[in-house]
Amino acid sequence: MKKKTRISNLIVFLLCLKSLISFGQTTTTPDNNNTSAEDNYYTLADFGRIEKIDAHVHLRTDFDTVFIGQAARDNFRLLNVSVYTSPSRTPEAQENFSLKLIGEFPEIVTYGTTFSLEGFTSSDWESETLDYLEKSIAKGAIAVKVWKNIGMELKNEKDELVMITDPAFDSILQLLVEKDITLLGHLGEPKNTWLPLEEMTVQGDREYFRENPRYHMYNFPDLPSYEEQIAVRDQLLANNPDLRFVGAHLGSLEYDVNELAKRLDSFPNMAVDMAERISHLQHQAVTNWKGVRNFIIQYQDRLIYGTDLRYGASDIQAKGLTKPEEISEHAHQVWLRHWQFFTGDQEMQVPKVTGSFNGLKLPKTVVDKIYRTNAESWYPGLRH
Repeated sequence: MKKKTRISNLIVFLLCLKSLISFGQTTTTPDNNNTSAEDNYYTLADFGRIEKIDAHVHLRTDFDTVFIGQAARDNFRLLNVSVYTSPSRTPEAQENFSLKLIGEFPEIVTYGTTFSLEGFTSSDWESETLDYLEKSIAKGAIAVKVWKNIGMELKNEKDELVMITDPAFDSILQLLVEKDITLLGHLGEPKNTWLPLEEMTVQGDREYFRENPRYHMYNFPDLPSYEEQIAVRDQLLANNPDLRFVGAHLGSLEYDVNELAKRLDSFPNMAVDMAERISHLQHQAVTNWKGVRNFIIQYQDRLIYGTDLRYGASDIQAKGLTKPEEISEHAHQVWLRHWQFFTGDQEMQVPKVTGSFNGLKLPKTVVDKIYRTNAESWYPGLRH
């Protein structure tokens, strides 16, 4: 009898022990806010399998198709952006090339159009521009780009600089609202251009303005200041609350995430792309990593990934890259470095930034928005 009792007690003890172990296992849940919960984060190994969009590239010649091949390998779709810089590169020619690319790579390429400023002071410029834009939209353009020459170069019949708030653009803005088309605005320039070359914060700006001195505003103190350029852009948004607007290059507020946050708070119709300005976020992360990370998480619905990749880019020219395989590898490395910055937490150094910084290790949900769903929201034509 005693033996049976001892056996029974042992069984009860073992059952209780099993219950306690099971209780400990089932009541322990992962903390979704804890950065150690790796299921909430991507890694470098995820780069190729996640669908992504580079929402700001400039493909202009057949040679640029090397970017498309690399985009396919790295799981990117591309928004090819037309830009009017001079009469030698017409909007029509750029559009025709984009349409050719779309015909060859319909699953990868989409395009945004622009309009010419030639004959701006003539009486028929407005009607001709509206006609062209309507035709472009009918052909599939999902955005219209305006560039910094509005505000920095374009002049009216009185030889005065024309800003984007000029009444001549009102009918164009109204057309975009009516057609549900996004305005992509590169208005103004990085604050660095109002500084001497040696005082600029990132190498990319020093290279660009060394090669393009006509946009180095430090040398032109009589032209509108940085603050005036930004104020005019802000006035555009205040005047047109129904206009869907993407500020190219972090909205020319790349130097300070706090200043950019103020605009995003003020203008709910505004998002920004990161094209050629991720180095500015990295520069800030050297000394304000937490501030940059918190900004991206707080404004995760308003930030769009882009690179400004093009064959004539300053970094490509500086490296002397000419062969297709070199260009492809360059694009791959740029895309990969950015992915590492947004998804990893390792210490990093990059060519355009002085100093080291850590990756931001953003949650998957934020990364997905930056790399795809925000572009699809702010450019509805990008949705599959």
